[in-house]
Amino acid sequence: MDEVPMAQKESTIQIDIRLTLPDSVAHEAEASGLLRPEALVSLLRDAVRKHRVDRLFEAADRLAAIPLSPLTEAEVEAEVQAIRAARRTPNAGGR
Repeated sequence: MDEVPMAQKESTIQIDIRLTLPDSVAHEAEASGLLRPEALVSLLRDAVRKHRVDRLFEAADRLAAIPLSPLTEAEVEAEVQAIRAARRTPNAGGR
């Protein structure tokens, strides 16, 4: 697990979790150090990251299934120019 400099550590909350595991899993996880808080944080971060990626691909699949004709190069250029013009406008996007 990567060390995070003290100034960059995020705030924490304490959550008490009770797990019921088969003996073999509990003993192996304990022996492997997987039940230590640092290891659990790493496992949960990996699971959250995987969940986000899965949701992103699910959304991409839903988008790909929408029957839309592709934009022409001129339409893409018009969209880019419209966005650039909107960004140049004072207070664009609440800024």
